[in-house]
Amino acid sequence: MPTTTEDIRDFIHAKFPHVTIADEEDIFGLGFVNSLFAMELVMFLEGHFGFRIGNEDLELSNFRTVVAMERLVVRNVPAAA
Repeated sequence: MPTTTEDIRDFIHAKFPHVTIADEEDIFGLGFVNSLFAMELVMFLEGHFGFRIGNEDLELSNFRTVVAMERLVVRNVPAAA
């Protein structure tokens, strides 16, 4: 069974198949992510993990890295831990 981190990594890899991104690497800092992809990340996390990201969590810091997104999921979906 895939882990939360693997699911997030797979989603990003599907969008950028020719790029290797480390889990701690700032995907926004790499220049690959635009506002459209940021919204896709939000929709993916909500749909795939079954929770709603509240306004208080819509901060760039929660989406910069695979690790940050995994932490966001775990905070909101305890079963994902």
